Amino acid sequence: MALLVCKDVILAYEGHTVVENLNFCVNSGDYLCIVGENGSGKSTLIKTLLNLRKPFAGEIRYGDGLQHNDIGYLPQQSLVQRDFPATVEEIVRSACLNRSGWRPFYTQEEKKQAQNNMLKTGVLHLAKRCYRELSGGQQQRVLLARALGAATRLLLLDEPAAGLDPQAGEEMYTLIKDLNQRDGMTVIMVTHDVSAAIQYASHVLHVSHKPLFFGTAAGYQQSDIGKIYMCRAKGDE
Repeated sequence: MALLVCKDVILAYEGHTVVENLNFCVNSGDYLCIVGENGSGKSTLIKTLLNLRKPFAGEIRYGDGLQHNDIGYLPQQSLVQRDFPATVEEIVRSACLNRSGWRPFYTQEEKKQAQNNMLKTGVLHLAKRCYRELSGGQQQRVLLARALGAATRLLLLDEPAAGLDPQAGEEMYTLIKDLNQRDGMTVIMVTHDVSAAIQYASHVLHVSHKPLFFGTAAGYQQSDIGKIYMCRAKGDE
């Protein structure tokens, strides 16, 4: 059974239609990369899947018992966030705040979960370090660990390697692949890096005003739009 089904969806931003006739599904264990030009509605789609926006028309259904609190989200990082004066441990543990309500402390289980997520993302040794003193790659790993605190079944990532140097970006993509393949986490990731989409994803959604492709990564490589987009990406290198 699909975790998420998007049927005949129309997305609008500030009164203007961004995407229409959007249809795709995500099954448990999938790794879906969403690609497309700037302004094509990729981030709007992610926010709609998170129920932060409503679709203008159509239907988004969650299946197989998926709930909103089963979804972790890693947004694009702002300059203000990069200078946040807290320890790594504090940031990762803060993922539990939505569930803890007014409780002013973390349970032992929540502390253990945060420690486990820091271990998974390779930042456990940085637990007592101040977040703003870390490199860009380390900061993204911390935010990914925080997102895992909310993600029990589905992880939504908006340009997780943006602004990172090539090595740090490759390490981030490898880490996400491990979470998908080793830990069974279903992943939906927005990226401009079409080569990463082809290398790591199981499925690709290419969005435009009207969606241009949805299917397997192998199928995208053989599609007309996939070939055009991959050639264009190589020309930008």
